[in-house]
Amino acid sequence: MSSTRATLNASTRNEFGSRITRRLRRDGKVPGVVYSEGNDAVSFQVESREARVILGAGHALFDLQIEGSDAVPVVVKEQQHHPVRGDLQHLDLQKVRLDVKIQADVLITLEGEEDAPGNKQGGVLEHVTREVTVEALPTDIPDSISLDVSEMEINDTLTLENLIVPGELEVITDMEHTEVTLVTLSPPRVEEEPEEVEVDPELVGEEGAEGAEEGEGGDSTDGEGDSDSGESSNEE
Repeated sequence: MSSTRATLNASTRNEFGSRITRRLRRDGKVPGVVYSEGNDAVSFQVESREARVILGAGHALFDLQIEGSDAVPVVVKEQQHHPVRGDLQHLDLQKVRLDVKIQADVLITLEGEEDAPGNKQGGVLEHVTREVTVEALPTDIPDSISLDVSEMEINDTLTLENLIVPGELEVITDMEHTEVTLVTLSPPRVEEEPEEVEVDPELVGEEGAEGAEEGEGGDSTDGEGDSDSGESSNEE
């Protein structure tokens, strides 16, 4: 095994069930399964902190060392996370042969964001596609592929055609007849201010005067009505 690959240390998991799994997670461990062609899947458990370190580093290929067994090269098959907290809940790994090509998702990292002219002018740079699927031998798959955005102007778009990948990698995509957008740089977002409505002071004065006159007339009528009612009551 290559001494340069990261190693995820794990232990065999022999107990199963939802209650045991919940207790396992409370103890800071994550259950997992490693699959291998031609062999039965092996269940394991790993410290969640160690799993976060390996996965957070974005290693496309690393070694899995289950106590009592030799380390084997693996890639991530699937990760399950808590829908709210985002904690890693389960980890599926796939054992691979170093002499057989595989497909794997590789992160796209951006370089030169601060130097992009459009970004300096207040434009909004959006990283649309954050990973790409490649095919190659496991040892040839990088942890990430860099994309230079330092020359981007406002309204520029970088697609999959702009991504420079090493010669041993083959990019796999289902969108053969459609451009895959990686990064866009849009114009600055301007918040629209509410329009101010100009009011003619003379019109306001006239409307106020009319309202006052109507109010006076209404008071007089109301007063007479009350008086009549009062008289009728006395007469009765």
